[in-house]
Amino acid sequence: MFRRTPALIAAAVLLPLALTACSASSDGDAATGDKASATSEGFPYTVKNCGVTTTYKAPPKRVVTMNQHVTEIMLELGLKKSLVGTAYLDDKVLPKYAKDYASVPVLAKEYPSYEQVLAANPDFVYGGYASAFTAGDGRGREAFKKSGIETRLNTESCTKGDQPMDTLYEEIREVGRTFGISDRAEAWIEQAKADNAATAKKLADLKPVSVFVYDSGDKTAFTAGGEGIGNELIQRAGGTNVFADLDKPFGDASWENVVDRKPEVIVIYDYGATTVEQKKKRLLDDPALADVPAIKNKRFAVMPLSDAVLGVRVPAAVDKLAAQLHPEAVKAATTP
Repeated sequence: MFRRTPALIAAAVLLPLALTACSASSDGDAATGDKASATSEGFPYTVKNCGVTTTYKAPPKRVVTMNQHVTEIMLELGLKKSLVGTAYLDDKVLPKYAKDYASVPVLAKEYPSYEQVLAANPDFVYGGYASAFTAGDGRGREAFKKSGIETRLNTESCTKGDQPMDTLYEEIREVGRTFGISDRAEAWIEQAKADNAATAKKLADLKPVSVFVYDSGDKTAFTAGGEGIGNELIQRAGGTNVFADLDKPFGDASWENVVDRKPEVIVIYDYGATTVEQKKKRLLDDPALADVPAIKNKRFAVMPLSDAVLGVRVPAAVDKLAAQLHPEAVKAATTP
């Protein structure tokens, strides 16, 4: 993971998606997805993912996911019955996934050991952050390969200089292709594009507001940089990220720079043991930040962390953030 805990920091309500074709929220849909994944039509399939080239002769059948956003991708695409284990939530899964998620064994609260993963007897491991495959912890992709287990890493961890929303579409497309359910993946992508277009229409001709993301941090501010989906999410929601010049998805910024860049709104990422109210208090009580416009006007927006990473929540998260950055305009656009 490229953030959150001190050891890893140096390393790198919601609109539901109305996807009858893609939703995994019902047993019938899940069964359809599992039936599709059992066929070998369209295989072999070769894909290059984060430097690792894999040829699949058939869809994986026994999958372990590590990190919430990739677990939710699997559930959204109707692949619940392919999951034999999962690990590491940043916050709560969406209510639409709760029943399916409850049926999947949780191997560990955070990352499972290599031995715990092997005990689930998977043929495929899907990681959300690069830290899911930390070789030093015994979970390197090469180690899994030697045990006959294929792997995939969410591509936000290994792409730079692209358009992150397009990366999301490609992530969904490649996962769908890997599991033999391309039709479901393409349906999700088309709906996501329509949702993004609807949000853009609400925000047409509005002046963007300047945004500082506060993830965590005391001596420095751990924030969203310019390379990840979090930055594009802000742009699509009618904002400009004051730290878009950081050339990575997450990074540290000095408080002096926060003051100098005068953000109009502070977006707080909600996850972990520190509450949103505790984060607000830390910011409001810091005398060095007293003249920051967002602090003076107490303008905060809140996002669950899992909204701001490369997963199926993003299109709805764009709309939700837009409603917080431009409440009057979004309300006017949605009022009959």
